[in-house]
Amino acid sequence: MTSFAHPDVFLDLVGQELGVSDWVLIDQARIDAFADATNDHQWVHVDVERAAREMPTGSTIAHGFLVLSLLAPLSYEILEVENVAHELNYGLDKVRFTAMVPAGSRIRLRQSLVRAEKRDDGAVFLELLGTMELEGSERPAAIIENLRLVYARS
Repeated sequence: MTSFAHPDVFLDLVGQELGVSDWVLIDQARIDAFADATNDHQWVHVDVERAAREMPTGSTIAHGFLVLSLLAPLSYEILEVENVAHELNYGLDKVRFTAMVPAGSRIRLRQSLVRAEKRDDGAVFLELLGTMELEGSERPAAIIENLRLVYARS
């Protein structure tokens, strides 16, 4: 994890990679828990026997939104910003799920800073490019353009 002394530091880091998270196992228990939490029990996610027969992966696959839901916790593994009053998720500009994530796979987040701007309200606006890498795959599981507002302590 990299620690940054103040949100304004990002203004000088545009175009740089900020870091890479640890690998996270996407096992069937995690997929099932996500299915229960979201009421999305599509067979490609939860029917192990059918997926073994019919899916090109030979297994169930993670929900795309499960992969997306790991953006925040994995991002917090990458960077810590000191002197922050609060930080807000400002949204997503674009999300693409570019590879299936078979049960039993591992993913990690690689994050870089695309844009940083100081706003009139004192926040530093960040546009981050997140690549959810899929272990052993040339294609990432997802590519995510994430927007954040980081407010410094007064």
